[in-house]
Amino acid sequence: MLWRHLVAGGGAGAVSRFCTAPLDRLKVMMQVHGSAADTRIASGFARMIKEGGVRSLWRGNGINVVKIAPESALKFMAYEQIKRLIAGGDGAKALSAADRFVAGSLAGLLAQSAIYPMEVLKTRLALSTTGQYAGILDCAKQILRREGVRAFYKGFVPNMLGVIPYAGIDLAVYETLKNSYLQRYSGTGGGGTDGPSVLVWIACGTVSSTCGLLASYPLALVCTRMQAGATAGTGATAGVTMTGLFKSIVGTEGPTGLYRGLVPNFVKVIPAVSISYVVYERLKTYLGVTSR
Repeated sequence: MLWRHLVAGGGAGAVSRFCTAPLDRLKVMMQVHGSAADTRIASGFARMIKEGGVRSLWRGNGINVVKIAPESALKFMAYEQIKRLIAGGDGAKALSAADRFVAGSLAGLLAQSAIYPMEVLKTRLALSTTGQYAGILDCAKQILRREGVRAFYKGFVPNMLGVIPYAGIDLAVYETLKNSYLQRYSGTGGGGTDGPSVLVWIACGTVSSTCGLLASYPLALVCTRMQAGATAGTGATAGVTMTGLFKSIVGTEGPTGLYRGLVPNFVKVIPAVSISYVVYERLKTYLGVTSR
């Protein structure tokens, strides 16, 4: 069952990130460059295409797919296993929304901790210009040579703090809504032949991801700017702290500065969630995975 959770979660994450990569890159550029960046989606895409062609919209997506497969696999697998531990060996305890929040938060922390250096690489590649890096390995070598090993963990603290509400709320709200639908309309209490339709998965996933995103976005923005580090024009310095960056953003850009890039992030929520959860649920059914 473990490897089935890994395959279902990994496949869902990889397909979802590939399809929404252009919006993700635009979000990263808005987060890092702040008020200096054009906040309109259409002109942002046009600028990226002018700089590096249509393929540049997927710049950094290679490492994104490489990291999202193990990240999603670990997150979904850990979530299922932690739920089983909370429910007890015989599964006698009914899981509450709070139990699912705890399981989701712990699963998110585990997954992010395991792949965090790849998050930094994804950010640097997304911000790079044509020809700046020869590939993922070249990017890693340049960061290591110029900034040392510690550079691969810039923004780790705000990232972990942001993962707790995001992963906890996302997974807890999704399963709570899905199970409520099942109990009310199918009477099965689980998937089965009367399980929810694709539209139900999309609706539940969209609501859950939106709730998690709003709760954690400022921390995600600060994390991304710290990851950008010495990248030219980011305004971030090697010694910047999380609290110092919060104060700097609010002081120079106002409270709304903490939500730079939120629009393209919201635009990608529905397709990202639709693809991720639908692929995950389909793979779970195909592989015979059961969930509590």
